[in-house]
Amino acid sequence: MSAPNLHFTGPALELFAAANQAVGQIPPAFPLEATVAVNPFLGQTGEPRGLTAARMAKVAGLRIFPARDEIANRIARGEIPVEALESAATSNGMTVSALRDAARHPAPMPDALPTVTDLAAQATGIGWPEFLADRIGAWAAVHFDKGQAFWPAPDQRAYTAWKAFASRDLTPGIAGLTGFAGRVAALPDEPRLAFLRTCAQLGVTPEAAPLYFHRLLMTLQGWGQYARHLGWLAERDGGQDDTLVQMLTIRLAWDAALLEHFGPEIADTWTEALARYAEPLAPSADDLLDAALQDAADRAAEQALIGTIAPAPVDDSRPAIQATFCIDVRSEVFRRALEQADSGIRTKGFAGFFGLAVTHRAHASDVAEARAPVLLNPALQSDASDSVLETATRITRRGTRAWGRFKMAAVSAFAFVEAAGPLYIGKLVKDALARARTAPVDPAPQLDLPLDDRVAAAAQVLRAMSLTNGFARLVLIAGHGATVTNTPHASALQCGACGGHAGDVNARLLAALLNDTELRAGLIEQGIEVPADTLFVAGLHDTVSDRLTLFDLPEAGDHAADLARLRSALTLAGQTARAERARTLPRGTADTLARRGGDWSELRPEWGLAGCNAFIAAPRRATAGSDLGGRVFLHDYDWQDDRDFATLELIMTAPVVVASWISLQYYGSSVAHDAFGAGNKLIHNVTGGIGVVEGNGGMLRAGLPLQSVHDGDGPRHAPERLSVVLAAPRQAIMAVLERHADLRALFDNGWLALLRMNDAGLIVDRYEGGVFRPVADAAAQAQVA
Repeated sequence: MSAPNLHFTGPALELFAAANQAVGQIPPAFPLEATVAVNPFLGQTGEPRGLTAARMAKVAGLRIFPARDEIANRIARGEIPVEALESAATSNGMTVSALRDAARHPAPMPDALPTVTDLAAQATGIGWPEFLADRIGAWAAVHFDKGQAFWPAPDQRAYTAWKAFASRDLTPGIAGLTGFAGRVAALPDEPRLAFLRTCAQLGVTPEAAPLYFHRLLMTLQGWGQYARHLGWLAERDGGQDDTLVQMLTIRLAWDAALLEHFGPEIADTWTEALARYAEPLAPSADDLLDAALQDAADRAAEQALIGTIAPAPVDDSRPAIQATFCIDVRSEVFRRALEQADSGIRTKGFAGFFGLAVTHRAHASDVAEARAPVLLNPALQSDASDSVLETATRITRRGTRAWGRFKMAAVSAFAFVEAAGPLYIGKLVKDALARARTAPVDPAPQLDLPLDDRVAAAAQVLRAMSLTNGFARLVLIAGHGATVTNTPHASALQCGACGGHAGDVNARLLAALLNDTELRAGLIEQGIEVPADTLFVAGLHDTVSDRLTLFDLPEAGDHAADLARLRSALTLAGQTARAERARTLPRGTADTLARRGGDWSELRPEWGLAGCNAFIAAPRRATAGSDLGGRVFLHDYDWQDDRDFATLELIMTAPVVVASWISLQYYGSSVAHDAFGAGNKLIHNVTGGIGVVEGNGGMLRAGLPLQSVHDGDGPRHAPERLSVVLAAPRQAIMAVLERHADLRALFDNGWLALLRMNDAGLIVDRYEGGVFRPVADAAAQAQVA
């Protein structure tokens, strides 16, 4: 937070450091156009879950674990067996009887430490927290707008824009906070100076600052998380962005104004609150009991997974068809169905951007889409342009936009509705009947890269996919997407590895690369020989309808029979997958699943990744005999083909981390929905084109909607930590953990579990306390296998 011409020393620097520390505690929230699953506890992964429970209780009044009666019911039903309770008790230094007793008694409800705003509300009976949410939300919706507003706000820094807004806002004075606009106008124009002035007015000490600042940022809810995403992206790319620190200054200014106005009534209680903020943070006995009970539930899920794994016999013959899908848990259902449909088909799993991190410009669009995991800054450029088609499409789209703005404009909107409203009856009826609409397919995307770079990229991808030999005559590269309508969170159902977009672009790019004869010649020099009779085709698996579309097929050739065989198997696999998924969806039938995506009234077109609880990196033969219920991320990996375990390191530091973000997002949206969930779809309104609010204003809601984790009668997602299973030698796994402290912290602090699979496909070791220990159920698992 230093700046030229401004020099800070002593306590000021400590306060700035505390502000940056608090900012690091807030998870980022990405805009709706490309929603990315985020671990809501991203800022706390360096500490044990029990300590995070204490932290969240103080800064947000949150429980981060399920209610104890839910755990008690699971124990009574045998879902958490005594073995899981025993191992959790031992690991946490407790007894089984203590855990059973704790499960029978509700935990005390957490009570957040008070802000000045809270104390003012208690003293006056006025809902100041709700008032602040409304005023800050009203300003933030305009300031962060990404094109939804017809009259955009000036392009200014957050603090500067808020100061201009608040110094003219008479609403606080009407509500009882007289003189607020004048107080804001008198604040320094430089946000760092305003930060220090408000801290001084509030009496904030360096000891109290970290927790108090975190508390204030939590009151900003989704707006704070959206601001954090700007800083997170800047940090990822080697830059800086202090928008969230400026929003902290804004929130401090509100508390300072309320303290100045209501000081005589709340000064003493505020002094007491500051002393509590300065106390060292430590988990209570109840926090530790809750963490141990959750540990038991997590270990029960691990045991269930171990008992499910059933390795298939090894078949070294050349397959008729290979099909590579995204590791997404929804692909597991379709892969299993496809293998059942045709025994000559073998499937593989790989991150759905297929190793090509690209910034893509779609046909007739100037928008640059990052088709890659958010952890990566795409280095490649692709586009899908056709000069003749693009000109015609641009003219059509400009006309559509102009017509849309005419319908929504302040001058013409009412007259338009009055005159043309009845003409929309047919459209409403059509939408209500969920008539299928086929979206046009863009021209094939192109990569503008020299041959040597394309060869290097293709070789790297094939090695990471563990696909360097044994190629079939026909190889399908299948991305995935979700065809839905009337849902602001549509991008949350797309491919997370593609930055919240569908995976068609990346699949088409890779298939085209691998079909290039010059590139194949270059691959031979890399030690990879693709047979001359191998054809790569790209496809897109629609996870709502379980239909798979093929792209860019040859008009004629030697693969007609192979393609016919693939189409037949895809049709049968779709029927099987729909029948399986229909049983899990409200009012779901295999016949109606394909229409759910086109139904604008459908709250649950599909379940997304709800239920995900494991990640397995192993050869497919290790899991091919297992029904994993659409709950497991499946990444193909053969350590014996891995040079220097570079692929293992890539899997552990990228796909595993992305999967953990997804799993913990569903966890957070389930157990702490008020803070980390998006609320009720029925009352959502899109704000600024970047997020949703409930009702007509207030704080942005980040995370997953309630309908994504709840079926109306009960929770759809079981809050369990992700079990990561790696088929690799102990020493290789430990070497990666030693090189990546942040990754190791996820396992050491209990946010993820780490299991090891041997070459026979049996889970034999569990990582705990910094070492691998034998799994007690390994012998029983071997007998089942």
